[in-house]
Amino acid sequence: MVLALKRIVDIINLSKKMGEKRNTKGQIGVEYLIIIGFVTFAITATLALSYSYIGTSSDRIRMNQVEVFANKIINSAESVYYSGEPSRNTINVHLPNGIKDVSIEKDNVIITLSSSAGEIRRAFPSNVPIEGTISSSQGSKTLLIEAKAEVALVEER
Repeated sequence: MVLALKRIVDIINLSKKMGEKRNTKGQIGVEYLIIIGFVTFAITATLALSYSYIGTSSDRIRMNQVEVFANKIINSAESVYYSGEPSRNTINVHLPNGIKDVSIEKDNVIITLSSSAGEIRRAFPSNVPIEGTISSSQGSKTLLIEAKAEVALVEER
């Protein structure tokens, strides 16, 4: 792009040196519009690439936060379940923004979230049966996990 601009300037200077009698104001105006077009295209392409990169990065961060959230619940539920019925544990977890639904079915924590590519539904399996409900609102949550006769029960506090 720098070479093209340099070439355009060289052409302008050459035409002035040759002493052409014709009016070059129109040519200079067209050359100016060409330069502005190149610059506008370069800036637009850079902004589009940056926007795409930011969307992908924020999706990765959110997905990692969801994995930490689910793994904390599952690890605590397995620990409490294997310890026996009077066992209980309270954990603090953080749920990122963009979560549509959190459900616990049999031995899976299922989380649905929106991303730049669309809606993603992800299941996190557990080795023990889990029951309970968790709201899908963003932010920190305190969860109580109790061992019952045949299940680890998850309750939001």
